[in-house]
Amino acid sequence: MNSGNDEIINLKSDELRALQLKGLEIFEYFKNFCKEHGLLCYFCGGCCIGALRNKGFIPWDDDIDVFMPREDYEKLPELWEKYANKDMYSCNRTTKDKFMGNIMTTITDNRTTLIRPWQKGKDGVKGVMIDIIPLDGCAPDGLKRKLQMIWSMIFSLYCSRMVPTNHGKLMALVCKMLLALVPSDGLKYKIWKFAEKQMTKYKISESEYITELCSGPHYMKNKYPKHIFESAVYKEFEGRAEPLPVGYDEYLKIAFGDYMKLPPKVKRIPHHDIIYMDLEKGEKNRENGRN
Repeated sequence: MNSGNDEIINLKSDELRALQLKGLEIFEYFKNFCKEHGLLCYFCGGCCIGALRNKGFIPWDDDIDVFMPREDYEKLPELWEKYANKDMYSCNRTTKDKFMGNIMTTITDNRTTLIRPWQKGKDGVKGVMIDIIPLDGCAPDGLKRKLQMIWSMIFSLYCSRMVPTNHGKLMALVCKMLLALVPSDGLKYKIWKFAEKQMTKYKISESEYITELCSGPHYMKNKYPKHIFESAVYKEFEGRAEPLPVGYDEYLKIAFGDYMKLPPKVKRIPHHDIIYMDLEKGEKNRENGRN
């Protein structure tokens, strides 16, 4: 399935279902890899809600998001490089030499092609992927907490190099000016690496609360008691047992309120734009087929 230009694709119900199951296939490999190497991971967001409300995907959900404590999150790329099946799956993260346009780690199925508008012209494999979101220690309330969130926003801006479009015109204008002030990609890298170091200096083991700093301004305000994420519990999801944070109910109420209540009908739609999708052919094979 594809779009001949850059028009957004409206997925049919069977196409969305196929995308969901491909994402779950990626997660199964990732989950087993984490078990093998002693890394902690669990569903968050929509899949966490789906496990409790639907015993599977929320019908309109189009991706899988996963939480990992920062310590395990930082171990992942090196372990993946050594032990993962990299012909099938790629572990992608923006670095000095590889610009993904994304602020978190993704696990991508190399045998598929899925291109979102923001991925055009970016590095890395463009296929069906799951997002791996780090959890960090939360700075103490007051100035230190404010600074942590400021550093997080600076990190997000210069790592993604994208102006946010859904946080108001003033925010977009300020971010556009800040990006324009630093035209050098090398300097952008130095800024976001420094910001990342500052925002992550509060270790989970030494902090009272946990926060998520790579999920946007709304979620970085959240403070979660540490016990919520100490371990994983398994709940039914698409006929399988999948991991949720042990304190899933408390987490979801803090993040989403009454999470068992259905959203308005207008919001029951996929939330990620797609301009090309092929679940049977990887990007390299697709490009070779054009030659």
